[in-house]
Amino acid sequence: MGPQGARLLAVVLVLGLCAVAGAEKPSPCQCSRMDPQNRKNCGFPGITSDQCFAAGCCFDSRVPGVPWCFNPLPQQGKEECVMEVSARRNCGYPGISPEQCAARKCCFSNIIPEVPWCFYPLSVQDCHY
Repeated sequence: MGPQGARLLAVVLVLGLCAVAGAEKPSPCQCSRMDPQNRKNCGFPGITSDQCFAAGCCFDSRVPGVPWCFNPLPQQGKEECVMEVSARRNCGYPGISPEQCAARKCCFSNIIPEVPWCFYPLSVQDCHY
């Protein structure tokens, strides 16, 4: 590898480290509300909880046979709206607007078709790392 290749490799490594260092630790609900069977690996064998959180991932070593460092649930506008799609309980009707849903004090997300878009929030008291 020539000098230009070494410089390019150094730049790529620095950018990669900056991206990892700039990752935000997920919220407790983004981690604890994930069904262990649905976890997608986000780490490597032997990763520590600090390394996992620094990469913006969740860490939970209490369940054997599933990834301990895993991708979090998507962030929502309100913490009580973070949940797996299977946990949504319908709070609206077909065609409800975000404003109408909010007037019912419910959560709204229309990203995934054929699931409730307006759904009841969950208490954040059960969220933990």
